[in-house]
Amino acid sequence: MQEVQLVIDQLAKLFTTDAWWSDAVYIAVFYLVAWIIHRLARRIARGVVRLSSLSPKERQPRPERRETLRSVIASAVSFIAFVAATLASLGRFVSLDTLVWVVGLFSAAFGLGARPLISDVLIGIGLIFEDTFAVGEKVEILDAEGVVEAVNLRTTWLRAPSGELYIVPNGEIRVVRNFSRGRFSIVKVTLRISAADLGRALPMIEALGEEAVALLPNLLEPWHVLSGSGVIGQQTELTLIAKARFGQAAEMRPRLLALVQERLAETDVALVD
Repeated sequence: MQEVQLVIDQLAKLFTTDAWWSDAVYIAVFYLVAWIIHRLARRIARGVVRLSSLSPKERQPRPERRETLRSVIASAVSFIAFVAATLASLGRFVSLDTLVWVVGLFSAAFGLGARPLISDVLIGIGLIFEDTFAVGEKVEILDAEGVVEAVNLRTTWLRAPSGELYIVPNGEIRVVRNFSRGRFSIVKVTLRISAADLGRALPMIEALGEEAVALLPNLLEPWHVLSGSGVIGQQTELTLIAKARFGQAAEMRPRLLALVQERLAETDVALVD
């Protein structure tokens, strides 16, 4: 506690003299410089990201990742600028040894009292370097689904389809569902046909799946034919499960329906309501 008392005595002695005006000017200058750096943080971040874009084309970050990096670098630059201004201001009042001791004491107290904040920052850094998601991508985090609007060291901002803004602490992010990085989309089509026509319809549908890969450009592979219920009766329900190019499932579904219905009509297999 002697070090703390020493700091208090030095501050008390300082403010009883005229020298404190000079120190006040220095402090104002320190924080003015920090504020200017904060205002320029976005430009500094853009410059850093632009330098990283000078790498070979195959290694260049995606536009979404560049925007994410700009946001995080700008936050880090602002944080460092104000921390440096605070340390420089304290250095006007106390000696270097005492300042190091005070910073160490403050860091220990801060670490105990602000563990959630530290967790947010550390996990935020990890998310960024792992490239888990980027600005502009559609994701689902903590049952909140939306488009990533901003990512900084502490929080991630999601804009929901209905317009609400979710602000998610990075420390709470454990599982991320990224809709923008899928390899394929699933198309499901259900057909109801008479059980009497099943013997003729099934081979035709399976053969059509092989042929459809060439007829439908967005189809990645032949579809699979399943029976969801497995019940035999007057009619049978078949489900076609196909893999489409990512994001093209909705566009391909009506084309697939038209193709299947056309071939069923050619073989005199009628669909059952």
